[in-house]
Amino acid sequence: MTASSTDLPPHHSPVLAPTATRPSSQYLKEWTDLQPSGPSTPAVPGLLSPQFTPPATPGAGTPSRHLTSEPKSTPVDTSLDDPAAKKPRLVERLPHVECVVRARIPTTSGAEMFLHLYQNDSDDKEHLAIVFGNSIRSKSLDAERPGETEMDRMIRGAYTGRLRPGRVSSRVDPAAGEKRRVAGTKGRGRAGSSALRNVATPDTVPEHEALNTSPAAQQQTTSLENSVSSLTLAEDTAEDDAELSKPPLVRIHSECYTGETAWSARCDCGEQLDEAARLMSLPSSTGGVIVYLRQEGRGIGLASKLKAYNLQDLGNDTVEANLLLRHPADARTYGLATAILCDLGLGKETGAGGEEEEGLGIRLLTNNPDKVRAVEGPAKEVRVRERVAMVPLAWRTGGVRGVKGVEIERYLDTKIRQMGHMIHE
Repeated sequence: MTASSTDLPPHHSPVLAPTATRPSSQYLKEWTDLQPSGPSTPAVPGLLSPQFTPPATPGAGTPSRHLTSEPKSTPVDTSLDDPAAKKPRLVERLPHVECVVRARIPTTSGAEMFLHLYQNDSDDKEHLAIVFGNSIRSKSLDAERPGETEMDRMIRGAYTGRLRPGRVSSRVDPAAGEKRRVAGTKGRGRAGSSALRNVATPDTVPEHEALNTSPAAQQQTTSLENSVSSLTLAEDTAEDDAELSKPPLVRIHSECYTGETAWSARCDCGEQLDEAARLMSLPSSTGGVIVYLRQEGRGIGLASKLKAYNLQDLGNDTVEANLLLRHPADARTYGLATAILCDLGLGKETGAGGEEEEGLGIRLLTNNPDKVRAVEGPAKEVRVRERVAMVPLAWRTGGVRGVKGVEIERYLDTKIRQMGHMIHE
């Protein structure tokens, strides 16, 4: 007899005595809006989990009174780091990345995001960027490609606004009546920073390249262009000011099949992915990016990760298990993430005179201080302005919600003691 979804195992292990030091009562009091007295609202589901994942995905029970606020952040400036301190492993150069395709993904929570698929010249894996909001665009995706038509551009996702039946232009959304700004106009606060700055607009597309030259189509295009030209400078300024209010949230997330798909309570990876998506979907959010890197098991691969699990059951912690398998405690690198962020316009920009200028920067969702410097890149191509801690949901709710169990407590304890993660901040 086939088991129903209700027969699947729960996401967490039985509640057992924790082995790690828990946050103080004073710390938990600061999270009064996360107490279980209020009704719960489902958060964004595990974005990369299969359709049959039960609704009890870690992080899916965040109380509704916390849906309109973001966690506290800590300003960071890596230029002030102690030169004698241990430095994270950095790539010598950033790899070349190219966004191959982008598509709108509606989620079961009602939020929407754009999934970007990237290829690169450093490995043969397809890495992802999950983008929330309409203001963050890929430069490599929007760049013109030889011989492509307007339909080609729309199919690979190089369009503005939304796709609808009957749309003929990748550059003008008939329903919205809006057109992307090009070089020389304002965009994310930097001159010439638009991802579409090298793309011809409807005003400059040569007549022989037009998708449809019939009188009816030309009349429709003229009407759309007249509608676009009616946008005032004041409206553009107000929109730019809103975008510049604060840097976007960014989460660099490494693939975790066991935590995101197989209901593992050995880690909080699934919960962190869900929480990052929820925060970027808040009404107050200015958008955000989850860079999803295919480096399973802190870079050692799924087979070695499962062997490490067996070593943990034999009494070793997650760091010792990796070392016994002759792997580094953490074999991940973040050059691909840095390159993807630069492609999405979140890195340094080239000014009108050709000089490099610091962009708006990002707010990085992480507990790992080494990741802050590593994500900035070998030449600090990306500027991390703030670090936003990802405190486990079980800690914030006194164990009422989130991933619970002996394994997860040991895992978090090891990350704090041996890997320097700042989970309590």
